[in-house]
Amino acid sequence: MPQFPEILCCFLHGQLYPANACDLQEIPFDECPFYDSKLCIYNSTSLTFFAPSDLSSIYSMCHEYIHSCSMWRNEGPCFDYVFVVTDPQAEGMRALDVTCVLCFFSFRYLQTVYPCAIIHRFNHVGDNPDEDMGMWIVCPSYLALCTHNIQNLAVIHVNMIYHAAHLIPIYSTHNINSRDVRLHCSYDMFHSFYVNKFADHHTFEIAF
Repeated sequence: MPQFPEILCCFLHGQLYPANACDLQEIPFDECPFYDSKLCIYNSTSLTFFAPSDLSSIYSMCHEYIHSCSMWRNEGPCFDYVFVVTDPQAEGMRALDVTCVLCFFSFRYLQTVYPCAIIHRFNHVGDNPDEDMGMWIVCPSYLALCTHNIQNLAVIHVNMIYHAAHLIPIYSTHNINSRDVRLHCSYDMFHSFYVNKFADHHTFEIAF
């Protein structure tokens, strides 16, 4: 991730100066806080959340794990997808972004420990759910730099993660060779996805 130093400094700028959120394209890199010390890497994180509609849980508290590791059961990488809160004033998918978690890590800066995640952002396709399927459509976000498309990455605080997300590829009309699609690279074979609101009843209440 050659852009990691920039997105990390951008994250620090946003944490230290929340009233002046950092934009990589507007604030020069040399004006952001700089960090070049140790990082602690984690393969997963756990979320505990209050879900009053879940009558089967204890006191309406639920628990789930989100994985992001370079090798899952010696078969390939596993990068889970999550909903990230981007607009607390909105509702449903208009308040959330779908992202892929590429890494969990933490570091200490000025006596404060920051638990973070590196995410690949996804863009909403359209302003409303698909009329036929009733689900939102998203696609990976890229930055057009020079002649190459580079993943639109960001560092976020783990507190911005709201819930795990599940995506369904939007298939084309031609057949798929099952030998070319492996578990660890299946999402890389498609260009757009449905946000599966039927994954569980928590997601159904979120992704509307």
